[in-house]
Parts: sequence; structure tokens; C-alpha cells
Amino acid sequence: MGMFQHGGDDEARGGQPGEPPGTTRGLLDAIALHERAAALRWDQMLVWFMRVMACAWLVKGLGAWAVLLGFGPGEGVAFEARSLSFQATIIYFAVIDLVAAVGLWLTSTWGGVMWLLAVTSHIILALFFPRIVMSNAMTLSAFVSLILLYLAISWKAARQED
Repeated sequence: MGMFQHGGDDEARGGQPGEPPGTTRGLLDAIALHERAAALRWDQMLVWFMRVMACAWLVKGLGAWAVLLGFGPGEGVAFEARSLSFQATIIYFAVIDLVAAVGLWLTSTWGGVMWLLAVTSHIILALFFPRIVMSNAMTLSAFVSLILLYLAISWKAARQED
């Protein structure tokens, strides 16, 4: 039996039956409860982060589909008349953003990987092909911040499980 579990010989844990909570056993139980609550908080925070990102990437993916279908912002040029690189990029994001959104909503590992692929692709394409993927410095820094936040929360959630 573990050090913080109830049951068994109370004297082996350093306490007497019926001790008040301010004693050593009560303190150890409070610490164990706090550690379990902290683990739940990081797991829950990761789930909430992934669900919020799923909603955002669903909107982003639907925006790509709007451009693909001719409803999005444009220069009055039909999608078919645009350059092949623009078409390929829009189709890529129309698919990967929605796949990432579903995976994030399911809070699966592959969803996080797909989201990292989608957001990293957006950053790289915006930096190297700014005429195809238009983003300002604020958007790019927000994406980098979201990646770092995701990695930090994932790391903390994994460390709490140990």
C-alpha cells in the first residue's frame, strides 16, 4: 500500500486512529489530495485548451472552404482563375484545419500532432510565401505563442501523471 493511502495499520503510517487533521497524517493526506487535484487541473486545462483550439481551427478550416467555394474575401477573381500555388494552399488548409479541429476536439494525440502540423505550416508558408498566405506579425506571434502554450500544458499534464 502507498504512503498516502488509507487503511491498514495506522501506527505504521505514523499516526493514531482518530487523530485530528493537523497532525502528520492529516498533513500528508492534504498534500496527497493537493497533488491529485493539481494533476486533474493540468489534464483539464489541456482538454479545455484543445477544445478551444478545435473551435478556432474549425472556423479557420471553414474559412478556407469559403474561399474555395467563392464566398470568402477575394479580389473578384474566381478560385479556378487563381494561381495553382494559391489553390493548393487553400485546399491544403481546407482539409488539414478541419482534420486538426476534429482531432483536437477528441483530445487525441494525433489531433495535437495534426494541429501542430497545420499551425506550423501556416507560419512557414506565411514567412516564405507571403503573397499566398497573408498573415501579419501579430497573427504569427499568436500562433507561436499558442504552440508554446500547448507544449507547456502538455508537458505539465504529462509530468503530473507520474
